[in-house]
Amino acid sequence: MKQQRYLFKVLALIMFGMFLLLAVYGGYSIFTYGNRWFSYSRNPRVRAQKENVIAGDILDRNGVILATTVDGKRTYQPDEAARRAIVHLLGDSQGQVSNGVETFQTSYLYGFQTPLSERVDALLSGEPRRGDNVTLTIDSQLCTEITHYFSQRNPGKQGAAVVMNYKTGELAGYISLPNFDPMNITAETKADPGQPFWNRATQSVYPPGSSFKIITTASALENIPGVMEQDILCTGGLVVMNQAIRDYGNDIHNKLSLRSAFRKSCNNVYALVALTLGDEKLRKTAENFGFNDNFLFRDLVVENSTYPTEGRNQFELATTGIGQSALAATPMHMCMVAAAIANDGVMMEPRLLMNVTSAAGATRTTFQSKVYRTALSAEHAATLQSMMRDVVKSGTGTRAAVPGLTICGKTGSAESSLSGSDVTYGWFVGYIEDDALPYAVSVLVESIEDGEGGGSTAAPIAGDIFRYLQGLR
Repeated sequence: MKQQRYLFKVLALIMFGMFLLLAVYGGYSIFTYGNRWFSYSRNPRVRAQKENVIAGDILDRNGVILATTVDGKRTYQPDEAARRAIVHLLGDSQGQVSNGVETFQTSYLYGFQTPLSERVDALLSGEPRRGDNVTLTIDSQLCTEITHYFSQRNPGKQGAAVVMNYKTGELAGYISLPNFDPMNITAETKADPGQPFWNRATQSVYPPGSSFKIITTASALENIPGVMEQDILCTGGLVVMNQAIRDYGNDIHNKLSLRSAFRKSCNNVYALVALTLGDEKLRKTAENFGFNDNFLFRDLVVENSTYPTEGRNQFELATTGIGQSALAATPMHMCMVAAAIANDGVMMEPRLLMNVTSAAGATRTTFQSKVYRTALSAEHAATLQSMMRDVVKSGTGTRAAVPGLTICGKTGSAESSLSGSDVTYGWFVGYIEDDALPYAVSVLVESIEDGEGGGSTAAPIAGDIFRYLQGLR
C-alpha cells in the first residue's frame, strides 16, 4: 500500500510538472508568436473584434499620422508619394501586404490588450470602443526620400533599402520597389508582373555577392592565425574543379593582403580564403551572424537567410567565400550584418514599436532594445570597421562617401537567374561611424546592367541616405 501511495505521488508530481511545463511553453508561445496568431487572416476572433472596435491610429516617430479611421474607413497620409513609400512597412486595409504593421500589430490596434476595466467603461459610455494607438520607430519622410533617391538613381528598377540604428535596433525605415498606393488598388495593380505587394526588404532572399566577404573576413580573422600579415596571390583565374573564378574585367591583382583584397573586392583571394577555412568553419561564422536561424522577431516577420548545407564541394565552397553558391539573405538581414560590425560585434534585434498608448493616453508598452546575438568579438569587429572604412575611402564604395561623415561599407555584385535568364544584383551595406548618428544601411538593386556593380548602383543611393541622416544631426 505504501508503495502504491508513493507511485501515486510520483505520478502526480510528473503530471504537475508536465502541466507547469505546458503553461510555461504556452506563455512563451504567446509572447513569441502572439502577433503572428493575431495577424492570421482567418482568425475568427480577430474578424469579430474588427466589427466592434475602431482601429487605433499608427504614427511615425515624429508624430505624423500614417493610418487612421474616418467614418469607419481606414485612411492613410494625404500625399500619395508618402503613402507609397511606406506601404510595405505599414500594410494596407485590404491585407494585400503580408505582415505589415496594420496586420502584425492587430492585438494593439483592435484593443486585444485593453484591460477589462477600460472595456467596461467604454460599454457604459455607449461610445464605440477604440483600439490602441501605435507609434513606430520609423521616419516616414526618410522613407519617402529613399524612394525618390532610388527612382532617380535607377529609374524603373526594383529593389529595397533598410535603415537601422545599430546601437538600439530601431528601424528608421525600409522601402520596397515597386510599390503601390494603398488607397487606389486597381485590377492593374493586382496583375502587375513586378509584384508590387511583395516586400523585397523582408521577404525576398538574394545571393549577397561580395557583401558576404564581411563574413568570410570575420571567419578568417577567427580561424587563420596571422591572416592579416599574409600575402595571397590573385592570378585572375583561380581554377577549382575545372571551373575558373574570375574578378570583374578579368583583373589580375597579383599578391594582395587581405585588407587590400577586401578593398578591391578580389574574388580570387576570397575564394582561396574560403578553401583554406573549410566549409564547417565558414558556415559556423555565417551562423554566428544569423544564417540558418529561424528569425522570430517581436515586431516584424523576416524571411530566414540560408547558408547551404547540401551539395557541397570545393567549387561550391570557393564561391560561397565570394557570396555566391546557394547563399541567400534579405536586405533586412544584411543591414543587421553591417550593424553588428558597427556595434562592436553585437547584433541587435530590429524593432519597429516605439510605444503603444490607449485612446485615453494610457501607456501600454514602450520601446525596449534587445540583443539578438553576438556575431563576433569586438577586436575582430574593429579590424573589419577599418577595412570597411577603406572600401568607402579608396575602394569599390567611394560613391557612398559623404563629406563631413566617416562612412564604412562593402559593395557587392551577385549573379543569379530569374525566370531562366541571368540577372545581376547590386548591393551596398554600410554605416555611419558616429555615435551621434548610429545608422546602418542596406541597399539592394535588382537586375543591374552589364558593366555595373554595387559600387555604381547601390552605393550612390546609400550616399543619398547618409546625407539625409546627416541633416538630422
